[in-house]
Amino acid sequence: MITEAQFQLEIDGIISNAIREDVGDGDHSSLACIPADATGKAKLLVKDEGILAGCAFAKAVFAYVDDSLVVEDVLTDGDQVKYGDIAFYVSGSSQSILKAERLVLNAMQRMSAIATKTKFFVNLLEGTSTKILDTRKTTPGIRALEKWAVKIGGGENHRFALYDMIMLKDNHIDFAGGVTKAILKTVAYLKTENRDLKIIVEARSLEEIEEILENYEHVYRILIDNFNYEDTRKAVALIGDKCLTESSGGINEETIREYALCGVDYISSGALTHSVYNLDLSLKAV
Repeated sequence: MITEAQFQLEIDGIISNAIREDVGDGDHSSLACIPADATGKAKLLVKDEGILAGCAFAKAVFAYVDDSLVVEDVLTDGDQVKYGDIAFYVSGSSQSILKAERLVLNAMQRMSAIATKTKFFVNLLEGTSTKILDTRKTTPGIRALEKWAVKIGGGENHRFALYDMIMLKDNHIDFAGGVTKAILKTVAYLKTENRDLKIIVEARSLEEIEEILENYEHVYRILIDNFNYEDTRKAVALIGDKCLTESSGGINEETIREYALCGVDYISSGALTHSVYNLDLSLKAV
């Protein structure tokens, strides 16, 4: 997984790029009608129900735009919210508040939606030992925000990107000439490159699982992909405690608990990040 320092660089890059994209050479709407020395106060108003996420990110945005802005917390990331709740107040330069407004809202609305969906899935798994994972099916450019939101919702992050974990999927296996060749070539590569990366291997059948297990000492987790319930239970029994297990492939709110009851350690779902509807939030002057 990526380090805290790497993650912070991602967040810093998102903020600087988003402000560049949105503000350009100036917020001329505000510059045209609001005096440079005008001050004001605004509230982040919740107009929906769900899990709040992005408050900490909002603080970082305000600080980037104008480090004299003051944020007064009312709620915090991870809180259950309802219509009419106020998440925080921000006060200071009116021009600065307006410059930061859209990035704060865009990010918090999406992050809150992801956290809400993640929490829903986490609740479906209650009473099992299975944990929910996100995937790389994220919005280009803001992956760090979306994975942050998954954690706020109670889920866990899969690998962040291609560089922080090895994941041998079906195409890697086919291009490499089979499961065993893919694993052994990967082990040799990591040794040559002096890299310490965990290896996940996807299995498409019970036969592939048996082949993976011939080199299980190199494998961190086996991805049991697109298996039915019966074969998932068989796969878990075959693997035992040799490797961690992960189910994926078309698992939804109606099937997730049954897959968890098959005994897998993790279930990964792209729907946490690619199929959500933004929570309705507004920044209003007070």
